[in-house]
Amino acid sequence: MTKQTARRRVVTNMSLSLDGRYAAPDDPQDMRWVMPYAHTDVARDHLTGLREPATTALLGRVNAEGFLGFWPTVLDTEGADPRDVGFARWLVDTEKVVLSSTLHEAPWERTTIVDGPTAEVVADLRSAEGGDILVLSSASVIKALLAADLVDRLALTVFPVVLGGGPRLFDDGLPTGRWTLASQAAGEHGTVAVVYDRAR
Repeated sequence: MTKQTARRRVVTNMSLSLDGRYAAPDDPQDMRWVMPYAHTDVARDHLTGLREPATTALLGRVNAEGFLGFWPTVLDTEGADPRDVGFARWLVDTEKVVLSSTLHEAPWERTTIVDGPTAEVVADLRSAEGGDILVLSSASVIKALLAADLVDRLALTVFPVVLGGGPRLFDDGLPTGRWTLASQAAGEHGTVAVVYDRAR
């Protein structure tokens, strides 16, 4: 008799401003508005809770370049917070899948470059054994997964900043559906971390 395994969850994580933006209007790559809040206990504990059950990181090219350019350097940073070191070690060691039509060779270890529709890539990942598939702040990937109703767990960190413009995570026309609150935490500087599970 074949053993049945639970379907791998697709978990998405994104930082948002109070007005629902994930990037500033003038420079989408400028994340200085996030930095005062990313180093809070709430934000660090939130990320730790997401990465512990995950065995695959799924990223878009831009975020892969940012994450994989920065986080490995944390391993050599004296006095770094143990939660930051834990995340950096996980990111270096885990399987990484980068969605890109422009990259042809992975400049990072344990990384596969895939040029294909997001939904198909996720279907392939789900068919393999493993833990959660964690999508790390890659807006284009998360938007595609939300549009296809493929997100099982939606994790958000909300920072007390109004950007007044810029791209939104939740576009009009998304599939309707209910979500249940899995966890919530609030902490210093008004940072709030919430996790919702898709009710199917």
